[in-house]
Amino acid sequence: MNYRVAILALSIAIPVLAQAPDATKVVLTIGDIKLTAADFDDIIASLPPQLQQQVRTGPGRRAFAEQYIQLRLLANEAAKEKIDQTDKVKKQVAFSNMTIFAGAMFQYMQDNVKVDDAVIEKYYNDHKAEYDVVKARHILIHVKGAPGPAPSGKPELSDAEALEKAKSIRDRLVKGEDFAMLASAESDDSSASNGGSLGEFGKGMMVPPFEQAAFALKVGELSEPVKSPFGYHIIKVEDHRTKPLAEVKTTIANRLKPEIARQAMDNMRRSASVQIDDSYFGPPQPAPGAPPAAR
Repeated sequence: MNYRVAILALSIAIPVLAQAPDATKVVLTIGDIKLTAADFDDIIASLPPQLQQQVRTGPGRRAFAEQYIQLRLLANEAAKEKIDQTDKVKKQVAFSNMTIFAGAMFQYMQDNVKVDDAVIEKYYNDHKAEYDVVKARHILIHVKGAPGPAPSGKPELSDAEALEKAKSIRDRLVKGEDFAMLASAESDDSSASNGGSLGEFGKGMMVPPFEQAAFALKVGELSEPVKSPFGYHIIKVEDHRTKPLAEVKTTIANRLKPEIARQAMDNMRRSASVQIDDSYFGPPQPAPGAPPAAR
């Protein structure tokens, strides 16, 4: 194939990227109100993150536009009827604004809190097991009735047949056959196309029997057949390490930020001058896990 044909083939294989819409284009008109694509995107960006994903594209975007039109028309009518000037609605708006401001402030506190290096290091030392990772390959022998698709073009095996096949494959590996080549030929897992490689994974990412076996192996060691809900695995660990603090420092800081922000909120509450009438609101509830008060 000459280079021109190669370039043509490559251009066909690469999907054409959709052009970004013009941010200044008016996409929604409601009476005298005109919203551009940028305006509408700003409205979506103000929604909770989980809702943003639902309304950014496809039918969800259209459905949200219809809802927005209805809300805007009703809000306009409320203004015409001066409903927004009634005490009841003013109080509702004030409470809604307070909720929004409080949420924004708490998010600001989380985003801007400085986590001390000593705090990060202590968390790391106290939770080192969380950063224990292995790099492994495996060969899976599917058992009839196990989750996932049955191996294409292969007979479905009973538990006993799958175990026998797994033992036979392990014997071949012990005698020196290449793990990656055997995985490519024999494994019933999608990782077969990559020589059985699972890459690097930590605890909690694999089903328990597989995880326990993988983390118990020495580097270079072959497991005995390991039974999981998916069938029988032969596992070979290629590396086993604990991620260094420098590698996980940012992750730990982000994990700690919400708790530090909550502590700052608790300090704010304690330092504020607050009085609560227990006869009206009832006695304070015990903290979670606190022993019941003596009678």
